[in-house]
Amino acid sequence: MGDTEIHISQWDSEAEDKIPIDYFVTRQKKNKGGSVTVSKRNLRFVDASGNLAFTTSSGPVKTTRLLLDASANQLFSLRRINSKSWQGFMRDANGVEELIFRSQKIQDTFNKTEFDVFLVNEDCEQSSPDLKIKGHPFHRACTIYKGNSIVAQTNLMYKLWDAYVPRNKFRLTVFPGLVNRALVVALIVIFFDGRKIWL
Repeated sequence: MGDTEIHISQWDSEAEDKIPIDYFVTRQKKNKGGSVTVSKRNLRFVDASGNLAFTTSSGPVKTTRLLLDASANQLFSLRRINSKSWQGFMRDANGVEELIFRSQKIQDTFNKTEFDVFLVNEDCEQSSPDLKIKGHPFHRACTIYKGNSIVAQTNLMYKLWDAYVPRNKFRLTVFPGLVNRALVVALIVIFFDGRKIWL
C-alpha cells in the first residue's frame, strides 16, 4: 500500500480545505447510575461549532483503541504492541483490516515525548520516518511534522490575564493539504494515551 492512500487527496472534501481546522479535545463523559463520570481514556473531538467530529472507544482487547467518526463508524483500529510501539489499521471495502502506519516512541522524559511514524508502503525496510510527533503531554503541547512542515499542533487555550489554564480541554489545529485529518487525530490519540494527569 502506497502512502498516497492516506494522503489528504483521497478525501475530496478535505482536499478543498484552504485554512487550518480546529478541534477541541476533552475526555468523553458518560452517564453511570444517574451521575455523569469522565472516561479515563476515551476522547471527544468537536469542531469550532461544537459539532462532534471524532470519538474514541475501547477495542475488543485492552491494548486496542478505536477511532470513530461522528456517526460511530470505525476509522482506525489502534493497537499498542508494547510500551513504545503502536500500529494503526483501517478496514477496506470488504471489512478486512489493513496496516496503515507504525509508530515508535523514541524519547519519553518528563519534558519531552517523541514518536517516529512510518506509513506502510512497498518499502518494508524504510529507515526514515514519514512523520514525527514531538511534545509535552502534561502541557497538552504536541506538534506533528512531515519533513520540515507542520502538519498539526495541540495547545492549551490561554486567555489574556488568566493565572491558571486548565488542562481538561485543549485545541488541535490541523493544517491543510498535508495529511488526512483522521490520521492526525489517530496520532494524537496515541500521543496522549495512558496519561494519568488530566485535570
